[in-house]
Amino acid sequence: MKIQFDTLDYQTEAVTSAVRVFEGQTIKESNFTLTNDAPQGTLFASDGIGVGNHVIINKEQMLKNVKRTQILNGIVPSDNLFGSNDSFPQFNIEMETGTGKTFVYLKTILELNKRYGFMKFVIVVPSIAIKEGVLKTFRITKDYFKKQYNGVIYDLFMFDSSKLDRVRSFASANTINILVTTIQSFNKETNVMNRENDQLSGMRPIDLIAETRPILIIDEPQSVDNTDLAKEALTSLNPAASFRYSATHRDNTYPKIYQLSAVDAYDAQLVKQIEVAGIEIDEDGNRAHLKLIEVKTGKNGITAKIEVYKKTRKDADKKIMNFKAGDDMFTKTKLQVYDEVGFIQDIDATPGFESVTFSGQPEKITLESATLEDEVKKRAQIAKTIEEHLNKELQFKRNGQRIKVLSLFFLDKVENYRIYDEEGNPKPGRYARIFEEEYERLINLSKYKELNDVNIPVSEVHDGYFSTDKKGKLKNTKGNTQADESTYEMIMKNKEGLLTFYDEKKHHTTKANKIRFIFSHSALKEGWDNPNVFQIATLIETKDNITKRQKIGRGLRIAVDEEGQRVPGFAVNTLTIMANESYKDFAEGLQKEYEEAGVVFGVFDKHSFATIVVHYDEMTEELEILGKNKSEQLFNYFKTEGFINSAGRATNKLKFAINEEEIDVPEEFNNVVPEILNVARYKVKSLDIKDAEDKVEVKIVKEALADDFLELWNKIKYKTTYKINFDSDKLIELAIKGHGRIDGINSIQTRKGTYLYKKGMVEMGQAGIIADRSSIKNVRTATTEAYKLPDIITFLQNETNLTRKTIVKILRSVNNLESFKNNPLSYMNQAAKIINKFKNQLIVDGIEYKRIDDEYEQTLFSTEALNAYLGDRGNSVKVDENKHKTIYDYVVTDSNVEKEFARKAEMDENVKFYIKLPSWFKIRTPLGPYNPDWALLYEEDDEQHLYFIVETKGNTNSEELRPREKCKIIAGEKHFKAVDTDIKFKLVKDELEIHE
Repeated sequence: MKIQFDTLDYQTEAVTSAVRVFEGQTIKESNFTLTNDAPQGTLFASDGIGVGNHVIINKEQMLKNVKRTQILNGIVPSDNLFGSNDSFPQFNIEMETGTGKTFVYLKTILELNKRYGFMKFVIVVPSIAIKEGVLKTFRITKDYFKKQYNGVIYDLFMFDSSKLDRVRSFASANTINILVTTIQSFNKETNVMNRENDQLSGMRPIDLIAETRPILIIDEPQSVDNTDLAKEALTSLNPAASFRYSATHRDNTYPKIYQLSAVDAYDAQLVKQIEVAGIEIDEDGNRAHLKLIEVKTGKNGITAKIEVYKKTRKDADKKIMNFKAGDDMFTKTKLQVYDEVGFIQDIDATPGFESVTFSGQPEKITLESATLEDEVKKRAQIAKTIEEHLNKELQFKRNGQRIKVLSLFFLDKVENYRIYDEEGNPKPGRYARIFEEEYERLINLSKYKELNDVNIPVSEVHDGYFSTDKKGKLKNTKGNTQADESTYEMIMKNKEGLLTFYDEKKHHTTKANKIRFIFSHSALKEGWDNPNVFQIATLIETKDNITKRQKIGRGLRIAVDEEGQRVPGFAVNTLTIMANESYKDFAEGLQKEYEEAGVVFGVFDKHSFATIVVHYDEMTEELEILGKNKSEQLFNYFKTEGFINSAGRATNKLKFAINEEEIDVPEEFNNVVPEILNVARYKVKSLDIKDAEDKVEVKIVKEALADDFLELWNKIKYKTTYKINFDSDKLIELAIKGHGRIDGINSIQTRKGTYLYKKGMVEMGQAGIIADRSSIKNVRTATTEAYKLPDIITFLQNETNLTRKTIVKILRSVNNLESFKNNPLSYMNQAAKIINKFKNQLIVDGIEYKRIDDEYEQTLFSTEALNAYLGDRGNSVKVDENKHKTIYDYVVTDSNVEKEFARKAEMDENVKFYIKLPSWFKIRTPLGPYNPDWALLYEEDDEQHLYFIVETKGNTNSEELRPREKCKIIAGEKHFKAVDTDIKFKLVKDELEIHE
C-alpha cells in the first residue's frame, strides 16, 4: 500500500506562511566559480559553475511580509526581523507532533522553488532517528509532489563524509538539491565537513555549501542550535534564511510566523485524542506495602530506600522514604498497619544480595521480591493493552473499516523481550512470554471469535525493534549511535507493511503484515511514528527516561486505512496510554513537560489581545488589529478588575464571565467583546487528556427511532449534485478592471530588479585555477539584461485552474504587459492572486444544487461506534431516555458550545427531536466536504413542524469566519434548500437563537 496525501488546510497555511516571507523576490540564479580537480597530466583544470540561491529582497520588505503573515495567523507582530542570531533571518514555525511538519517543509521547499527559483536547501536534524524519518517521508511523498509540481526534478541526499563528490554535485546542480545532515556532522573543527579535502581541490565541504546561500530548514531547533558551537556551525553554512520547525520552541527571540499548538491540534481533531488508563494498586494504607527500591552505603552508614504508605492529613499516600537499622516502621509511617512489621533489624548491602530484615512480618524484603510484586502489575498492564487493542479491532471490523490496529510497548531492557540460550538460540523474554500467554487467553474468548478469521501464530503477531550485534542478537543501545541506524531503517521500511493486513491468500504479504504489537525502547524515542498506533504501554522498571511527550508522539497521527487514506475524527482516533502511574499524575506530568518546553497554559500577558481583528476586508485581505498598546490597556484593566491575578492567570471571575459570555469592558472595547471572550476562552484551556475510567460506550435508544426521528430524517437524508453557473466573461472583466476595493490586473506595477554578483581575484598555480575566497566581496549593480520571459499562460493555468482560452482572453485585454517584462514572477503572482479572488467569489455566487434520489442510509447510525467521556471535562451530555428526543443515550460533542447546545435542546419543549449529525454525513462543495452540526425537528403553536439544520459557532459574525469556512457554510445552506424548501438553515452560537 501507499500512504495517500491530502491537501490539508492547516498544512497549506504553514507552507504559505513561509513562502510569503520572500514576496517581492524575483527568479534569478546566482552563479559562482566552482574549481574542479586538475586531471593528471594537464597543467590547469577548467572552472565549473556553481549554482546558488539568488536572494535580493531587502530587510524592510521582508519584515513587512513577516508582520502581515503574523497578523493573518493571529500572532503578535514582531518589531525586528532578526532574533538572537543577527547574521541571517530565522523564523519559527510551530507545529504539534503528529501534524506532518516534515511533509510541510518538503512542500515548502518545492513551493519556494516554484515561486522564486530557489534550488539549494539544507535540512539540519538533531539525531540519526529524525534523519531516517526525513528520508522516509521524502521517499513516500515523491510521487505525490511530482504530480503536484508538474514533474519537477528534485533530489535529497544524506551527508556522508566518505562521499564528498555528492557535495560538489550539490553545489553545481541546476536542479533542486536538498542536503540532510545532523548537527553533529559539522559542529566541530575536526568534522570532515570542516576540513580541507583533496577531493574538493583543497576546499572544505562546508565552503562549497556556503557558496550556494542555502535556505536552511532546522528540524527540532531546541535540540539542534542549543549551544554556541551549534549556532556558529549553522552560521558557517551562510544561509539566505532559516525556517525552524518544532512543536515547542525554546528560543522565542526569532519571529514566529505560524502556530499550530497542542491545544489547536486537539481542538481541530488534527491528531488523536488521548485517554489514559493505568493499573493502580492503591489500598490507602490498609495494607503494609513494602517495596525495596535501593540499598546504599554512605557517610551515615547503610541505608535503604523503601516505598511505603505514609499518613497524610486526609488518608495515606505512597512515598519512597529512607530507612536505617533500628527504625520503627510504625513510628516512621504513622500508620497502625505497620505495627505488625516491627522495626528494621538489619540492612544487607552486599551486591546481588541487597535486603532488609524486620522484627515482625514480613521477615525480609529484597530487590527481587519487589520485582516479582511489580510483575503482577506488569501482567495486568499487558493484558489490558491487548484487550483495548482487540476492542478497537472489533469496533473497526463491525463498522466495515479496514484499519489495521497497532499497539506499542516501551521497554528499558532487551532482555525483557528476548533472551538467548547457551547455543545462541532466541527465546521470549519475560514480557514477551507474558504477552503470548495473555494474548492466547484473550483472543480465544467468545467476544473476539470473529477476529480469528486469519490464523496467525501468537509468536508472529509481535516483534521487537532493537539494534543488533554482529551475530544478529538484539542489544541495548541509547538510540543515537551508528548501531541504531539499522533499527531505524528496518522500522521505516516496514512502515507500510505494518499498516497492511496479512492475507494468506496473497503471495506479496510479509512478516510486517502479521505484526500488530511492537516492542521497543530508544529506537522509538523520536524520529518514528505510525498513524495506526492506538495503544501505548510503558513496561519500564527503572527510571523512565522517555518523556510523556515522546511517548504520545509515537501515536498522535491520524489513522489511515488499508488504502493509505486518512480516517479523521475522534470516533476513530483515540490513543490509549497504559501508564505506570495514575491518570491524574500522567496528565499533570504531561502538562508540566509542555510548560518546561516553553508552552504556557492559561497565562495572560500584555500582548494577549493584540491580534484581535477590529476590521477585516475579505476582498483585499487587509486586516486592522487591536495592536500592542490597546492590548496592554485591556490587560491592565483585567488585572485591576480582578479578571486575572498578579501572575496573569484567570480568576474565577473571568471563568464565570466566559461561561456567561458577558464581560464588562471599557466602552472603547465594546465592539470586540466576543473576540475578547474568545481570547480568554482559549487562554483558560489546557490539554484535554481523557480518563479511560470515564469512558462509556454510547448506545442507541431504540424507542427513539420512531415517528419524530423518521419525519426529520426523511427530510434531510437526500444527497445532491451541484453545478456552477460560472460567467467567464464576467470573470475576465473583473480580473482586468477590478471591482470595489480589489484592483484588477491593469493596476499591477513592477520595476526591474537588481542583481548581486560576486567578484574576486583568480590565482593560477600548480593545483589549477583557484578563486581567492579572501578577496571575494558582494557588488550591487543595475543591469540592462532583459529577462527571459516565462510561459505566463501555463503559469496562470496551474495557479487558477482556468482554461487556456480564458487566460489568453484576460492577457489580451490587459494594458500593462510592460510590467510583466520588468518583473515576470512578481507580475504573474499578483495576477494569479487577483484572478483567484474573483473566481472564488463567482463560484460561491453561482453554485446550484440539485437533489438526487441517492440518500444516506439510516442504518449507518446503528453501525457507528461512539464512546462518550463523562464528567465536567468530558465530551458528552447524558440525555433523558424517557423523552426520546434523540437517538443515543449520550450526545457526543466536539466543543463546549455544542455541549451547551445539547443541554438546552434537551430542556427546550419546542424541540421535538434533534440529532448531532455524524461525521459520515457530508455535503459536497467546491471547497471540499462540509459536515453540518445539528438537525432539529421544531414545533411552534402545537401544530407547525419546522426543520432546522443548525451550525454552531462560538462567533457567528460572518466577517470573522475564515473565507473557506464561510463559503462551505453558504454552500451547505444551498444544498438543503435544494433537498427541501421547508428546511431552514441557521448559524447560531446558542440554542435560544433558534426561537428568533
